[in-house]
Amino acid sequence: MFISTYENKLDKKGRVSVPAAYRSHLSALGYNGVVCYPSFTNSSIEFCPQNRLEKIIETIDTLNPFEENRDIFSTSILANSSQLNFDGDGRITLNEKLLEHSKIIEKVLFVGQGKTFQMWAPALFKKFSDDARKKANLKRSELKWKQSN
Repeated sequence: MFISTYENKLDKKGRVSVPAAYRSHLSALGYNGVVCYPSFTNSSIEFCPQNRLEKIIETIDTLNPFEENRDIFSTSILANSSQLNFDGDGRITLNEKLLEHSKIIEKVLFVGQGKTFQMWAPALFKKFSDDARKKANLKRSELKWKQSN
């Protein structure tokens, strides 16, 4: 799983080293890279293993092919997705479109989300994280605890 937050530097060629823990998890799933797309809910870049994207595609495929929602999700996610493979040093290269969307310039935050992770510009994540903590406090009763047997 993808947990914790890591900070790495982006080099002048747009390459950044993916945290070893994340690469290890992806490798255990049989992947030597990751799929990503610009988030349509915030300024992060969303990352997931190939099987997660396949699940997203299956979900989109359940929508009526002649309805607008299908086009909206296909365009927002699939048309903007990139398959990024790790180089020999465990780095990926972010294209200009991803960097522009995320406003990542020099430093990159990798933010674990369980089955996925995000990349953020540090200052933007700080504000997002502060807001999320406040909202989580207000909504903490909505997080239901499932009792195990």
